[in-house]
Amino acid sequence: MIRAYKFLMRPTVRQAQALAEMLRDHCSLYNAALQERRDAWRHASKTSVTYGMQSAQLKEIRAFDPERQGRWSFSSQQATLRRLDKAFAAFFRRVKAGETPGCPRFRGVNRFDTVDFPKDGDGCRWNSTPHDATTRVRFQGVGHVKVNQHRAMAGRVRTLSVKREGRKWFVVLSVEQEQPEPLPATGSMVGIDLGIANFLADSNGDFVPNPRHGRKAAAKLAAAQQALSRFPRRKATGRTANHQRAVDKVARLHGKVRRQRLDHAHKTALGLVRAHDVIAHEDLKIRNMSKTPAPKPDPGRPGTFLPNGAAAKAGLNKSINEAGWGVFLTILHAKAESAGREVIAVDPRNTSRTCPECGHTAKENRPTQEKFHCVACGHTAHADTVAATNVLRAGLVRRNANPA
Repeated sequence: MIRAYKFLMRPTVRQAQALAEMLRDHCSLYNAALQERRDAWRHASKTSVTYGMQSAQLKEIRAFDPERQGRWSFSSQQATLRRLDKAFAAFFRRVKAGETPGCPRFRGVNRFDTVDFPKDGDGCRWNSTPHDATTRVRFQGVGHVKVNQHRAMAGRVRTLSVKREGRKWFVVLSVEQEQPEPLPATGSMVGIDLGIANFLADSNGDFVPNPRHGRKAAAKLAAAQQALSRFPRRKATGRTANHQRAVDKVARLHGKVRRQRLDHAHKTALGLVRAHDVIAHEDLKIRNMSKTPAPKPDPGRPGTFLPNGAAAKAGLNKSINEAGWGVFLTILHAKAESAGREVIAVDPRNTSRTCPECGHTAKENRPTQEKFHCVACGHTAHADTVAATNVLRAGLVRRNANPA
């Protein structure tokens, strides 16, 4: 199996400058390749430029500009061109599917934060100084950079990536490992219902509170963004020291909230995987749930619109995004696969309106957000617990219908 590891790097001042220059030059290569594709398509001949054609030009580009493009790994530059090719492939796929296409756009230097190295030993080397007690990673044009390897790592390193987050630098490794031994069976099965008031409710009646890290940091973040708004918009090279400090503070606060959300998701998913053999959850379409309501034109007054609840929906959308359901479900599936557990996604329709005792389904069964009261048999319970119970039942039905 393939597992990713992310470690903090501690470059020197010169190494950090070289890493920033590497990102800048890869960004320039990405934008130039994008411009070439756009110009070729706008030409009367409607020429298509492929990855192979652009990759074949790298040798000439590196010879023409040895001070910048010639400094870096040839394979990493190929990976950058391949990244653009994937963006165009996804664009054409969305066009064919009738979705909103979203053509690939040019990247600013401050928004191009990752460089990939397709193979360990080709332009990069993990643990480049094995005789030294300190772990280091070597990058072509940068040198041997110290790494804070905070956890043990087993397996063969396949690819490396350099990632910039604010003022910090990270190395991300994809490692090929043997399939781990599955966790001992517990004989337990559970259904979970994701929510906003409570982050998670399970079919056993237990709840995981919603930490609301974003809301707790909202006051500090608002003050930092207000301080940043006093400065005129400038590129990084044109900012004063105070302006850059304001930018870094906003990025630091956003990064802290993101790490807190990830930490909560990892710990919650790990608890579920350790305690249960089968985990059923709702197959949520989060992007559709957090869409902005469509405008409602007023037929009596052309050019005006009727109220569509956009203000209230904006608050709900913010709460949905803050909860981080998508991140949690991705982590849950990854941990379950490593532990040999089974995760089942089921249709969420009417899970909180169906009585688990008599099976009666009605909107009136849920008079409030938290209360469930069946109008047919009188069964009462917490609405989220009822939903989790129905999710578990639906998951077991699907599991029995499609045995492994």
